[in-house]
Amino acid sequence: MTRGSDIATTLRAAGCVFAEDEARLLLDAANHPDELNRMVEQRVSGQPLEHIVGWTEFCGTRMAVGPGVFVPRRRTEFLVRQATMIAKPGAVVVDLCCGSGALGAAVSDHLGSCELHAADIDPAAVHCARRNVEPRGGMVHHGDLYAALPGELLGRVDVLLANAPYVPTDSIGMMPPEARFHEPLVALDGGADGLAVQRRVAQGAAAWLGPGGVLLMETSRHQAPGTARILGGAGLRVELASDEELDATVVIGHRA
Repeated sequence: MTRGSDIATTLRAAGCVFAEDEARLLLDAANHPDELNRMVEQRVSGQPLEHIVGWTEFCGTRMAVGPGVFVPRRRTEFLVRQATMIAKPGAVVVDLCCGSGALGAAVSDHLGSCELHAADIDPAAVHCARRNVEPRGGMVHHGDLYAALPGELLGRVDVLLANAPYVPTDSIGMMPPEARFHEPLVALDGGADGLAVQRRVAQGAAAWLGPGGVLLMETSRHQAPGTARILGGAGLRVELASDEELDATVVIGHRA
């Protein structure tokens, strides 16, 4: 067997469904045999492949990720698509609870030009987001939700992206081990009903959005009615968008 076949066999035995694909990615990422062996051991131990190779593909582009940082899911590409249908070149775009910053970076790529800001409370996420956002001319801020943002953005934001954590606390134990053990709890835990952080985002949205500005918030299908009520209660005009293939739901709040 070739080295790649040996690696695939090892990964398959560890429960990796796409063992051949992962073996190729590890081979491409490793610079020498010792590094390759270490990376295979990390994967067998359950570490996310994206953390090991240092990137994930999101909206057709490689986005940097790293240990301890939330890995953007494919379903979140739907939120980006919704945002790019609304945003115009030159828009002020804020990626709140940004994690790796992949959402804002992807919107920026589509628009070609925008004033991009991203913010997160987790220092590891901020460090990672700078690798994705700053090369695109954006800025990354460290802090809790709106407290992280520069004051001059108040009332000027055209598009506010918020993939805030929405997993109910009691449901975190049912998530895949890769998420439970290797992604930060602050990026997963949405409180008792999963909507606690969404409430805080919604409460401040109207003040930060400019006239005609829009908040786009990812949520789950069964939580969507609750998310919609939260945005409506914050004074926003609400619409829902969904994609069955991606199992993606986005609640959109428009400021008058």
